[in-house]
Amino acid sequence: MLSMIDPNKSRRASLVVSALLYLGYCISYIDRAAIALSLVAIGKEFHVGSGALGVVMSTFYISYAAMQIPGGWIADRWGSKKVIVVSVAFWSLFTLMTGLAWSLASLIAIRFIFGLGEGGYPGAAVKGVTESCARADRPKMSALLMSSNYVGSFIAPLAIAPLILYFGWRHAFVVAGGAGLVFALFYLFAVKDTHQKCDSAGRSVRIDGAATRALLKMPLMWKILLTWFGMGIVNKGLDAWMPAYLLTERHLDLKAVGMLTPLPFVAASVSTALGGWILTRWFDGREKWLMAACCAISGFFLYEMYTAETVTGVIAYQSIVYFFKSFVFAGVFALPAKFLPQKLIGTGAGMVNFGGQVAGFIAPAVIGLLVSITGNYNAVFGFLIVATAFALVTSLSIRLSPEADARLGAAEEA
Repeated sequence: MLSMIDPNKSRRASLVVSALLYLGYCISYIDRAAIALSLVAIGKEFHVGSGALGVVMSTFYISYAAMQIPGGWIADRWGSKKVIVVSVAFWSLFTLMTGLAWSLASLIAIRFIFGLGEGGYPGAAVKGVTESCARADRPKMSALLMSSNYVGSFIAPLAIAPLILYFGWRHAFVVAGGAGLVFALFYLFAVKDTHQKCDSAGRSVRIDGAATRALLKMPLMWKILLTWFGMGIVNKGLDAWMPAYLLTERHLDLKAVGMLTPLPFVAASVSTALGGWILTRWFDGREKWLMAACCAISGFFLYEMYTAETVTGVIAYQSIVYFFKSFVFAGVFALPAKFLPQKLIGTGAGMVNFGGQVAGFIAPAVIGLLVSITGNYNAVFGFLIVATAFALVTSLSIRLSPEADARLGAAEEA
């Protein structure tokens, strides 16, 4: 009989579990990116325009955002493994069912339920990583885990675009959903549940109401959340609409889009993976300055992207935007992993991601509406640049104060 992987037994086992969580995140982004690559085909089949397709994209983010804090809280309370397995199985089933949608209304309903399933994963995955590494390594490992978002987004067009091109968009969702179900079964039987109810001193390490309230009332967490909300507008807006933009405004075919859209995600995955290490090594206590600078640089290159005369220029500038915005992504997840006690990690990660997913609900719908009203993407780029300015302002307000540390200490001892 195959022995289960115990991440607390050795560093190697810990890295294996972290790699599995990384893979799970990649699968989630492949499933999510499939809808963006299928938008044009879905619009033609169901005879709907940009506004309705924006609703399809945004519906997922309503339920996904709603599950961020509850999903993280459940992982803090009952352990990461249970939430990971249920979440992956649930979203994979509804990824598969996306390929069976029979109308626009059914597609919207399926994507809403899909979001509920996937919404539990981020907080649980961050919790799973921090359960098996030393506190000093948490910022680096959390940021490294987040780089999987972009690796998954890089892989997705390469895997999904050929399936859509040769077999149709419906088959692409069936294949993606099946892969997720296989992963959920493997994680269930291969990884040991290491969640502890008490630490070595006999103190509870399970989250309770007092600790939750202390976390939700913390101004620092809301500043981090709002910073990622602003950059999340850029993140989710470009993720959702770049394929359609390249197809309709730059007149590329699906094969070319499938080859070009992964390139910015390479830059993003590198900067996110390195972000936690750079923040800890050179910006310890000064994280906000790096994040603010990256917000400003992202806004500048969004303008360059808008004015680019060639497709090569668009992709090059988008890659620069993705590189710098991803340092902000690394920072907003590295900071909670750095200062929160273990029993609040899942909820804290869910809280930060909630800001990004609210942006994920707003951005695609607003962009779809702007395109429908204006018939072009001019206003869209203005909207995204304003979002980077908002993130810049909120990031500058972040301060790791002694008062916050005192409140966290009280929450940890509760």
